[in-house]
Amino acid sequence: MNPRSDPDAAVIERLKTRAQFLAAARGRSTSRGAVVVQSLPREGQASIRAGFTATRKVGGAVVRNRAKRRLREAARLLLPLHGVRGRDYVFIARGGTATRPWARLLDDVKSALISLAPD
Repeated sequence: MNPRSDPDAAVIERLKTRAQFLAAARGRSTSRGAVVVQSLPREGQASIRAGFTATRKVGGAVVRNRAKRRLREAARLLLPLHGVRGRDYVFIARGGTATRPWARLLDDVKSALISLAPD
C-alpha cells in the first residue's frame, strides 16, 4: 500500500534549519557501526522529521553526498517501521557510511532506531 494513501502511515518530513539540527542534538543519541542517530521528542506532532548530515571527516563532497543519499534511503525504508511519531531524528554519517555493505548499513540504522525507541 502506498504510504501517502494510508492515513495511519507515518509522515516523514525533513529537518531543514540549523536550529532544528541543534535542537535534536540535545536529545538522546546512539552510535551503531557507520551511523550516529540523534532523537528528540516533540509535543503534539503527528509526523516524523528527519535530517541528514556528514562532516568533512567523512571525505570529499562526492563521498559525503553518497553517504547522505544512502542514509536518506535507509531512513525512508526504516523510519515508518521503527521510528516514533512526534520525534525528530538526525542521521550523522561516519567514515564507513559510503562504502559499508547495504545490508549492514540497514542493520546499523535499524538497531539505532530500536535503541532510541521510548521505553
